[in-house]
Amino acid sequence: MKKADLGVALYILAAFVMLIVPIPSWLLDICLAINISIAFLIMFVCMFTKEVLDMSYFPTILLFTTIFRISLNVSSTKLILSTGNPGNVVETFGRFVGGNNLVVGVIVFIILVLIQFIVINKGSERVAEVTARFTLDAMPGKQMAIDADLNTGAITDQEAKLRREKIQSEASFFGSMDGAVKYVKGDAVAGLIITAINIVGGIVMGMSRGEDFSSALSAYTILTIGDGLVSQIPSLLISLSTGILVTKGSGSADFGSVLVSQLFGIPKALYIVGGTIAFLGIVTPLNGVLFVVLGAAFVIAARVMQTTIETAKIETETETEEAEAQEIRQPENVTSLLQVDPIELEFGYGIIPLANVSQGGDLLDRVVMIRRQIALELGTVVPIIRLRDNIQLNPNQYIIKIKGIQVSEGEILFDHYMAMNPGYVEEEITGIPTFEPSFHLPAVWITESQRERAESLGYTVVDPPSIIATHLTEIIRQHIAELLTRQDVQSLINNLKETNPSVVDELYPKLLSLGEIQKILQNLLKEGISIRDLLTIFETLADYAPTTRDTDILTEYVRQSLKRAISGKYFPQNETTSVVTLDPKLEQEIMASVKQTEQGAYLTLDPEKTKAIIDSTGKELKKLENLGKAQIVITSPIVRMYFKRLTEEYFKDMVVVSYNEMESNVELQSVGMVTA
Repeated sequence: MKKADLGVALYILAAFVMLIVPIPSWLLDICLAINISIAFLIMFVCMFTKEVLDMSYFPTILLFTTIFRISLNVSSTKLILSTGNPGNVVETFGRFVGGNNLVVGVIVFIILVLIQFIVINKGSERVAEVTARFTLDAMPGKQMAIDADLNTGAITDQEAKLRREKIQSEASFFGSMDGAVKYVKGDAVAGLIITAINIVGGIVMGMSRGEDFSSALSAYTILTIGDGLVSQIPSLLISLSTGILVTKGSGSADFGSVLVSQLFGIPKALYIVGGTIAFLGIVTPLNGVLFVVLGAAFVIAARVMQTTIETAKIETETETEEAEAQEIRQPENVTSLLQVDPIELEFGYGIIPLANVSQGGDLLDRVVMIRRQIALELGTVVPIIRLRDNIQLNPNQYIIKIKGIQVSEGEILFDHYMAMNPGYVEEEITGIPTFEPSFHLPAVWITESQRERAESLGYTVVDPPSIIATHLTEIIRQHIAELLTRQDVQSLINNLKETNPSVVDELYPKLLSLGEIQKILQNLLKEGISIRDLLTIFETLADYAPTTRDTDILTEYVRQSLKRAISGKYFPQNETTSVVTLDPKLEQEIMASVKQTEQGAYLTLDPEKTKAIIDSTGKELKKLENLGKAQIVITSPIVRMYFKRLTEEYFKDMVVVSYNEMESNVELQSVGMVTA
């Protein structure tokens, strides 16, 4: 057992022992002295602690000190009633603090009880109750603020975790304090009742020993008042500590310096007070010397404070200028400018309300959902998305950057909705013509009053945050392959190794390097294939990597092992999917033009042949587009990657799938064939 644990256990055990076993007066003196010392310690610690959570166990401390103080009260009562000699401490408090006078002692005791019970305890109880309520009510807003800072990259995951824990600790602390204040209040009431009982009991005991009423009243009342004072003064100190703690705001500065600076920090107020006090000393019968000297002291303090403030202001300006100059001179200042954010969303000042939580904006929440959606859909973690306002943009304009380079932009109308015709709406609605930024579809901006009618006509109506979020999601999907870094791949490997260490140890780094695994995963993401099933991907690579390290060929093997996912993505069950196929002769020509080099394989088709293939592909894909079908081309396994590489720059939305990447139950209908 640790020494601290043993000490706390002995402290509580001693309290219960004193409730049961009578103790000698000299031991009672020691315990009372310890009780007073602990009360002073608690008060000064509460004064000078910087954060309320530094005293997170204060409710427990209140409970322990209360039970210890009550046990001392019981022990002293036993000694007073049984022997009439409760020890030096109780007797001194009764005679010296109480003025060795029955009336004075009673009045002082009553005043202390009233101060503690009516003033300090009542106020502390109310403050603790209100603080607990407001702390709990503010928790959701604080949690959202942390999520917003995390999404914008202002804080790290670890910092966000620490902040959340601090919020939960504050809520728990103030909730506990709301109840713990009742201990102090109950202790004050108990002290008052015990004192009254002791007075009556002391008189009865004294008279039973043959003393007359007045002697018994005088002797036992003074001792009882001393007992009450020696208990109420530590109780008053701890009540004061409770009030200090629940009224203290969180801050990083010391209590004393903040208190003095706030109270004496305005010279104008000190000048007025000094003049008023001096004026009262001159024109009234009050002690003129005292009041004039005191007023002069306030005026001098005001002058000193004014000089201090001016000096501090000059020093602050000088330090700021020196810090700025030093920052400019530092070589690290240039280095920090070299860092490029993977994804940035910059917007004009008109869009700021959409990103401001306090104004009801939910754009930050949508950014969180985008990262979750991409993680579930493609199996990779999207980097932190930086949100910034840019005064150089138009008020309603936004731009999306990938690695510092603008890749797309859009413009919205605040307090408007975008209505898009799905293709079957007969009656048009009036509005401001525009284009949907994600897919460049024709649309119109409509007002709130037109929204219900547009929806009843069959229009697809979306609000500005949804437009931005959809656009951002599509841009991320298009560029997710280049956003996958080696560090991201290492994190994926580490996660897989926790559950499947064998396959990871077999593949990496023995068979494939980190860069080669990254290239294969990028190839899959580039064509929209999820890498969430990383176990299947690694097992396939472990099977084929001993025979080839060509990342393109290994990608094809992985695609074939993921055929269930590919079929589910592009070929719905119980439906016939319209596709375009490749002429077998064309496939042979493509394979005949493949040249293998140390840097990889490439096609050597002449430009005329390439143009003919592109034209034929565009013609056949047009048939699928007219039917309202997805652009899917089916090829043989050996040709798939070369045909995709040949046409990907011309047909961004075209999907190329080989026969080996489809389940056996897939039903296809060819609407055309690509020829040369």
